[in-house]
Amino acid sequence: MYLRTTKRKNKDGSEVLYYQLAHNERHPETRKPIAKIIHRFGRADKIDKDGLIRLCKSIAKVCGVEINDSLAGEESACKFKTDLPSDIKFIQTVNLGMVYVIEALWERFGIGNILRKSASQKRGSNIAYERALLAMTANRLCEPESKLGVWDRWLDKVYMPSCNGLKLDHMYEAMDFLNDNIGKVEEAIFNSTADLFNLDVDLIFYDATTASFSIDYEDEDSEEPGLRKRGKAKEGGWSPQIVVALAVTRDGLPVRSWVFPGNTTDVTTIKKIKSDLRGWKLSRAMFVADSGMNSKENRAELSRACGKYILATRMASVSEVKKTVLSKRGPYQNIKENLKAKEVIVGDGERRRRYVLCYNPSEAKRQKIHRGSIVKLLEKKLAGHKNKNASAQWAIELLASRRYKRYVKTTSANKIKINRKAVKKAERYDGKWVLETNDDTITVEDAAKGYKGLMIIERCFRSLKRTQIKMTPMYHWADRRIKTHVKICVLALLIERVAEITCSKSWFQIRRVLEKLQATECHGTNHIFFKLNEVVHEVKETFDMLEIPIPASILGISDMQKRQ
Repeated sequence: MYLRTTKRKNKDGSEVLYYQLAHNERHPETRKPIAKIIHRFGRADKIDKDGLIRLCKSIAKVCGVEINDSLAGEESACKFKTDLPSDIKFIQTVNLGMVYVIEALWERFGIGNILRKSASQKRGSNIAYERALLAMTANRLCEPESKLGVWDRWLDKVYMPSCNGLKLDHMYEAMDFLNDNIGKVEEAIFNSTADLFNLDVDLIFYDATTASFSIDYEDEDSEEPGLRKRGKAKEGGWSPQIVVALAVTRDGLPVRSWVFPGNTTDVTTIKKIKSDLRGWKLSRAMFVADSGMNSKENRAELSRACGKYILATRMASVSEVKKTVLSKRGPYQNIKENLKAKEVIVGDGERRRRYVLCYNPSEAKRQKIHRGSIVKLLEKKLAGHKNKNASAQWAIELLASRRYKRYVKTTSANKIKINRKAVKKAERYDGKWVLETNDDTITVEDAAKGYKGLMIIERCFRSLKRTQIKMTPMYHWADRRIKTHVKICVLALLIERVAEITCSKSWFQIRRVLEKLQATECHGTNHIFFKLNEVVHEVKETFDMLEIPIPASILGISDMQKRQ
């Protein structure tokens, strides 16, 4: 916070100076600091000087500083007052808010207790596996590092006294321990979460993504196939990778995750989840997935595995959808703002198929405008070349472009031109998507809303891979470590989603507030302790929403000689 001056120039050339009280905030999108005006004092030549002095003295009283007014003829002086003992040394300030909240949620959902119970059954072990896993999970949510980075750099920057004795080997041993017990641990964590949230798990949103490695060769198979296999990544390109599958509730809470070799097909993943989810506390598992899962083999497997499903359908490549479903006449049912839907039944008896045609007017308008801009750009490009021969270099690049190729064609005379028929045909699909379901009891409204909820899993994958938890790049090569690294990231995702649902804010916003809560390490003659820094209103508000008490003002008092 600071006193800011601004100037205004009058018509006669004179300038007027203004005083303002301001502080800097970061713009939520550009992340650049911008000044936010808290109070305007008015013109400098008409300012209430006595009022400013009273404000200075009020602030000085709180800070223990004595202020003298030199303009009133007094000698300027600023003396610092303190009641702290002279032997207290301030060593460093560490982050507290983030790790404190993460550990509180870790314990609230029984994750720590579940892991400690599992570890207690391992004979001859006194290693704090649970603390090591907590440290690695918290790090994914704060400042993602490698396991070496967690132990060597990150733990020194946060207040986690229970993790002080950890060694690097403990991190890797804890990962191996989790890999050996992951099945029962995942089920126990989900059951604990379901009880606390009173979850009625009737929809399971499922999707898979890929995580690539910066290596040239895939794993060689020995007794079992290796995980890092060459495949086509979701972002494009071919490289050694793994397939990460995730099942979440309609609120985005992870139910379970799977790690498959990079060349695994969708049918194989569905067979696996069938066996893994059997016997779990799922009231009615309605399987919801994107069009990538919609094939004859997958639908048959889904019917056996989860019973009922809602799948998106490729509109342009499925003849039945293109000719029958999209051409079906009849009014749409208003579901909510910018969402309409209608039911389309194709066939009779056992071969009947139930489709739900959804329409978003706002998205249709956006797509029409976008397509119009592409056509205008195409017209401009074509007008800029006299030679319209399709074998010209510029024409070849246009025909190969992902952006333009669907709207251009070559004529019988080997000339390039805009495909007006394709432009007109594309209008049929504006703002529309088609769902296929084998459940006759689910309403059109529930089917449409259920699929819209699939966007939550896409957001989960973005958080896992890029924006928050940053699952990639992975530095592990052993299969068991690769699997456990993914499981730790999913544990972090669970804590992230719980905090987001509770606070109705994104994790980015929550983290920005919690980072303001810090603690200062203080050394006295005989003791070491941590002093909680000032707790601002935003932090108190966030702690209240999460129902977590504010930490004590003095933390971790220990004997100096014992620490040495």
